[in-house]
Amino acid sequence: MTALSKLERPAATGPFQEGTTGSPLEDPVITALRTVFDPEIPVSIYDLGLIYVIDIAENGDTYIGMTLTAPGCPVAGEIPVWVQEAVQPVDGVGRVEVEILWDPPWTPEHMSEAAKLDLGMF
Repeated sequence: MTALSKLERPAATGPFQEGTTGSPLEDPVITALRTVFDPEIPVSIYDLGLIYVIDIAENGDTYIGMTLTAPGCPVAGEIPVWVQEAVQPVDGVGRVEVEILWDPPWTPEHMSEAAKLDLGMF
């Protein structure tokens, strides 16, 4: 099996739900994603709820669909590269494709409880 084509990928509905890939690479990929931080908010992009899709093929090829906190993000062109560079070294991961998705739009409700706590949003 290879990574799903764009036409076969499920539509993003919001933040990625852990345990849904069926791949043993899911946890190490998430751990890698948690090393990438939004430069304006001291929280990982994963805990901000910016990761919408993680698709891991049997051969390790990985597709990551993500969003940004705002369309005018000054590092919009750089964050996908950071994500690719964080995930690529994970043992067992093959090719990594990162795509920016704008639907659904990000909202603060997408953040994990830990991120909200870190930002004093309780």
